Amino acid sequence: MREKVVLAYSGGLDTSIIIPWLKENYNCDVIAMIADVGQGDDIDAVVEKAHKTGASKVIVEDLREEFLNEYVFPALRAGAVYEHKYLLGTSLARPVIAKHQVEVALRENATALAHGCTGKGNDQVRFEHAFQALAPDLKGIAPWREWDLKSREDCLDYAEQRGIAVEASRTKIHSRDRNLWHVSHEGGELEDPANAPFATTWQMTRSPLEAPDREETVTLGFVDGTPVSVNGQKLDPVSQVELLNEIGGRNAIGRIDLVENRFVGMKSRGCYETPGGTLLLTAHRELEALCLERELSHFKQQIALKYADLVYYGLWFTPLREALDAFVANTQKDVTGTVSLKLYKGNISIISRESEFSLYRTDLSSFTMSESYDQKDAAGFIRILGLPARSRARLRQETTK
Repeated sequence: MREKVVLAYSGGLDTSIIIPWLKENYNCDVIAMIADVGQGDDIDAVVEKAHKTGASKVIVEDLREEFLNEYVFPALRAGAVYEHKYLLGTSLARPVIAKHQVEVALRENATALAHGCTGKGNDQVRFEHAFQALAPDLKGIAPWREWDLKSREDCLDYAEQRGIAVEASRTKIHSRDRNLWHVSHEGGELEDPANAPFATTWQMTRSPLEAPDREETVTLGFVDGTPVSVNGQKLDPVSQVELLNEIGGRNAIGRIDLVENRFVGMKSRGCYETPGGTLLLTAHRELEALCLERELSHFKQQIALKYADLVYYGLWFTPLREALDAFVANTQKDVTGTVSLKLYKGNISIISRESEFSLYRTDLSSFTMSESYDQKDAAGFIRILGLPARSRARLRQETTK
C-alpha cells in the first residue's frame, strides 16, 4: 500500500510543483489540503488544479472564522506587533493551517505532512513545530530543503517542463501571501531595501494620492477586548474584517514596508497591507488606555512583545502562549466600549473613546481644582519618593568635603 502524504496546498508556484515532485521522489499518494483563510482565491479552480497536477484527493477546509476567533483576535487582544510594525498576518495563519493539516492526516491514515516553505524562511518553523506539537509521530517533508531547485526561476522551469500552469512569471515574480487579515509581498524589487515598492506591488490598499479627498469616520465596538461591531452594526468576525478591510483600504490605511529579523537569523524585507487590522489595533489600544489601570497596562506592553515573538517564531502550540492568553483574557474583562476613528489619506485620528468601565475621571483630570484631589497630599508623596535621592546626595556631600 502506497504511503499518503498530506500537503498544505495553495495552488501557487511552490505547491503546484510539489505534488508531482512528491510523487516522483517519494512514490506516494498526495492529498492536497486547501485551507480557506480568506485568501480570496477561486477555491473550485484551486481544487481542479490540484487534481490536474496529480493529487489523489483534495480536501477543502473553511477556516476563516476559526482563524479570526482563535488566532487573530487573541493576538489583537494581546496587542502583539512584531518589530513595531508587523501585525503577524502570515504568522497567525500558519498554526491554524497546520492544525487542520494534522487532523486531515490522522483521518486519512497518512504517514507524512509536507509544506512549500523554503529553508530560509520562518514558515518552515511554524509548520514543523506545529506538526511536532500536535502529531510527533508523523514525518515532515520540506521539498525546498531536499530538491536541487535554487530559485523561483528554477521552479518556473520545472513547472513548464511538466505542463503545470502557474500565475507567477519571470516578470511577475513577487511571492505573496494573502488571508483575511493581510497580504504580504516579497521578492522582485523588494529584495533590495534601497528600492521603493512599485505602485503595482500593493494589492489591498489605495495609495494616499488615490484615496478620497474627504475624511471618513468609523466607529468600532468591543466586548471584553474582542471586536463585535462596526458603525453600530453587530457583525460576525469574517464580515467585520472584510468590511474594515474595505474601509481601511480605500483610505490608504495599513501599508508597511519592513526590514525584519527572521527567526533563522537573517534580515529580510517585505511589504504588508493590513487595513482592517490596523483600524482594530488602533481602536483597541485607545480603549485599553481608557480602561486599564496603569501598572497592568505597562506590564501588558511587555507581554505583547513576548506574544509577538512567540507567534512570529512559530511557537503557537506552547504552554507559554497558552499561559499568556490566560493573562491577557483577565486584562480584557473591562475592555468594553466604542472608539471612533477619522481616516484621511493614510492617517488615523481619534475622535472619541467611550466605555462604562472607563477609569478616566474628569473631576480628577481637570485643571479645575476640586475636593476629589487634595494637592497637599502630593508634598508627602514626593518627599517619600525622593528619600533615596536625598540620601545619595547627602552621602556625596559628605564624601567630597
